[in-house]
Amino acid sequence: MYNEEAYLQLSGLQHFAFCRRQWALIHIENQWAENYRTADGQIMHEMVHDPSFEESRGDMLKKRAVPVFSASLGVSGECDLLEFRKSPCGVSLSGYEGLWQPFPIEYKRGRPRETEDNDLQLCGQAMCLEGMLCCTIPCGAVYYGETHHRNQVEFTDALREKVKDSLKEMHELYTRGYTPKVKSNKGCGQCSLKDLCLPKLQKSPTVGQYIKEAIEE
Repeated sequence: MYNEEAYLQLSGLQHFAFCRRQWALIHIENQWAENYRTADGQIMHEMVHDPSFEESRGDMLKKRAVPVFSASLGVSGECDLLEFRKSPCGVSLSGYEGLWQPFPIEYKRGRPRETEDNDLQLCGQAMCLEGMLCCTIPCGAVYYGETHHRNQVEFTDALREKVKDSLKEMHELYTRGYTPKVKSNKGCGQCSLKDLCLPKLQKSPTVGQYIKEAIEE
């Protein structure tokens, strides 16, 4: 169990899965830079994050900007949208009759990718909710702004283990205050932190390596 002071940001799971160095620059070194993608994504989330929003229609209940946390994972954050659907496998909710199955939805500005970074963040939300509500959440969805479409995500055992392993490594790096180095790749060009990260310079040798190689020559 983690103390509340040690909780990491749930959104960091997506950053960490995309690039460990990007996550460390943001969450350890508190560095940030905007580009079109991040600004556009921020506008979308500002439209979605309305904690006063609540809508009930028949067998569906919707809430936005729902805070979640997990002491066992040491993480806290928000669900962009949380739908509750009437189901015999659900949980009871104060003020509502029957049982309701939680279904978390994360909003992203772009389009679906082959990587699991968005799925990991969504699965982390579900795992927090499971601990808070004492239930099992089998799936959720990621809504992509460019396609205006939801992609359903199954919370498999393998995905859950990746969430746990990622958060464990994140806590270790955060405690050490260590920003890892990474190899530059095609995703670096789209990263808003590329001018702070300077991925190409990471290929340069250290002063000690340069002197050693000069002596050997």
